[in-house]
Amino acid sequence: MKRHLLIATAISVAVLPAAAEANHKPGHQGGPGAQEQLTLGAQPNPIVLGRGTVLSGRVTGTNKAGRTITLDGAPYPYTSFANSIATTTTSANGDFSFTRKPRLNTRYRARVGPALSPTTTVLVRQRVSLSLSDSTPRRGQLVRFSGRSCPTHDGAVVSIQKRTSTGSFRTVGRTRLRDASRCSVYRRRLRLYTDGVFRTVVASDADHARGFSQRRSVDAHR
Repeated sequence: MKRHLLIATAISVAVLPAAAEANHKPGHQGGPGAQEQLTLGAQPNPIVLGRGTVLSGRVTGTNKAGRTITLDGAPYPYTSFANSIATTTTSANGDFSFTRKPRLNTRYRARVGPALSPTTTVLVRQRVSLSLSDSTPRRGQLVRFSGRSCPTHDGAVVSIQKRTSTGSFRTVGRTRLRDASRCSVYRRRLRLYTDGVFRTVVASDADHARGFSQRRSVDAHR
């Protein structure tokens, strides 16, 4: 009888480690910083080429103050992350932030120890300008719309848009970007009969989001 009790006890002891291993969750290390997680977001997003965005997040867990956060980046075509493009230290409540000025659409991630944040994609708009040959034309006069878009995107479609009574914009003409010394340029003449507010929009592509010019007002008169 005693021999049967010893066998049963040995079996139960052997089962305990297996059960503990089955309940172990991936990423759980135990001790300080156990089950820590990172968040990451970007504001503003999208940004215009040449402007900055703030990538910010928070470390959660028992060990979140004074942690070194590493930022990785992967610009278009996103083939691989460049590790350690910047580092910073968390505040007492685990907050952290980076300021970046990407020139292409770029994916970012933050990491601390083995923990990784979700990937955040920052979109970079093309920087577009707009000039009018005459902002107070006679009704029916031809007005030249011109400007440039940076960086170079020769051949991209440029839409000339006029604001409607509802506040939305409607395309009233199109042209394409042409080669220039530094950026791409465009030009198109339209005959205007009424007052209006205009803008130009350059189509997006894989490495940049679509760009918008500033709005220009036209006061057509007799």
